[in-house]
This record gives sequence, structure tokens and C-alpha cells, in this order.
Amino acid sequence: MIEKTLKQIQKDVDSLITDFGGYWPPLSMLASVVEEVGELSREINAKVNIKHKKASEPTNSIGEELADTVFSLICLANHYKVDLTLELKNVLEKYRKRDKNRFN
Repeated sequence: MIEKTLKQIQKDVDSLITDFGGYWPPLSMLASVVEEVGELSREINAKVNIKHKKASEPTNSIGEELADTVFSLICLANHYKVDLTLELKNVLEKYRKRDKNRFN
């Protein structure tokens, strides 16, 4: 099976958002990122028994919450025409150089 590239995923998200009427305003999209990170935090807290969920609260997978967060971040990237493939390549190189002796 051939996996999609990040560039293809950005296009898929753009197509979906276009079908739904377009992107939200940037601050609303940022609020969505924060909301999704909060939901991810809630799931991790429950998983490691730091803060138990109520019986009435749904249990979502950590993977689902991570994917929701990534989706929200891709929406922001698309709005600002950010090539995440290029930016992630650059940030990995930055960490390689900056941290090459940091954890020895």
C-alpha cells in the first residue's frame, strides 16, 4: 500500500474544507487547535489515571485526538499557504544541529 505524502494530505484537507464552505477565520482555527489539544490532554490524563473521566464522558482514543489536532493544524497551515513538508524538513534539520550533543 502506498501512503499519502503530507502534501497530498494537505490537499485532501483543503478539498474537504472547500466542500464544507471554506476555512474559518484564523483565530477560530487556532481555538480549534487549542480545543483539540485539550481533548488530547483529557484522554492522556484518563489513560494514566491522573484525572478519571465521568461515566457519562465518551472515551476517545489518543490516536483520534492526535489526528484531530493534526487536522486542525493542517487547516491553519493551508490557510497561510504553509508547505508543511518543507517546514518539517527544516525543523528536523534545526533540531539535528541544535541538539546533536544535548542528550549525551
